[in-house]
This record gives sequence, structure tokens and C-alpha cells, in this order.
Amino acid sequence: MRFSLLCLISFCSFAVMAEAPNQGRQSELKNLLKHDCGSCHGLTLKGGLGPSLLAADLHNKPDNFLIDTIQNGRKGTAMPPWKPFLTIDETRWLVQHLKNRS
Repeated sequence: MRFSLLCLISFCSFAVMAEAPNQGRQSELKNLLKHDCGSCHGLTLKGGLGPSLLAADLHNKPDNFLIDTIQNGRKGTAMPPWKPFLTIDETRWLVQHLKNRS
């Protein structure tokens, strides 16, 4: 019974968190990616102060690792936490957007 309840809670949590931002917010997120992220990761996202954010360079990185990095930043680096500005859903959308770019 405990296992079934845990599975149900996990499924419900995923279903609630899986909502994509609306089109207007997606445009804002793309702008943030280009200008704010691009200031460290390069305007073409090929790397700079921060590493490359190109799909080919992210394909082997787990989504949860990337989401945690964006949300909480990386201590000892220039990567700040974006949690005050981005929801988990928005962060998940950004990760998928980056990984699916050509």
C-alpha cells in the first residue's frame, strides 16, 4: 500500500509540474536565455565565462542536474540561482528548449 501511494504521489507531482509556460512567457524566457544567460554563456550559447549551452553539449547531462543548476546556481562559480525569477516548470521548459535546439 505504501508503495502504491508513493507512486500515485509521484505521478500526480509530475503531472502538476509538467505544464508548459504560455506563449508570451515562452517569448520572455527565450529573451532571458539570449540576453541574461548569453552574457556568460556567449550570445550564441557556445560558451564563454560559462560552458556551452548547445544541444550537442547538453544531451548527456540529466535534466534534473540542469534544472538544479539553473534553480540553485553553482557555488564557487559565476552561476547565480535563478529560483527567484523562474518556476520549476519554466526551468524545465528552458532545459527542454535548449536540448531540442538545432
